[in-house]
Amino acid sequence: MRKNSIKNTRINTEVQRELSNIIREGIKDPRIHPMTTVVAVSVAPDLKSCRAYISVLGGEEEQKATLEGLRSAEGYIRRELARTVNLRNTPEIRFVLDQSIEYGVHMSHLIDEVNKDS
Repeated sequence: MRKNSIKNTRINTEVQRELSNIIREGIKDPRIHPMTTVVAVSVAPDLKSCRAYISVLGGEEEQKATLEGLRSAEGYIRRELARTVNLRNTPEIRFVLDQSIEYGVHMSHLIDEVNKDS
């Protein structure tokens, strides 16, 4: 299976949807911030590993705590993912903090400041 094949795109979308549901409804860890979003998911073509890009609305403390909570719940999340998504192999999930939204907001503020000064 090629990396950008239709099948891989479908698997990425389905895993992203299910991870969002599991994080939102299934995990009761108080470290996980309620405004946590699964931005993107990248499942390897052999279905052995998966990178889930997570965005947390909050400060650096909330982001670190959420990432730590998600990493401690990896076993539960993987088990629930195996139960809800019918795949040959259930991928091992790695959570990565995605800061692209915050970077975009920061750049927008910088552009606004430059335009205001002009």
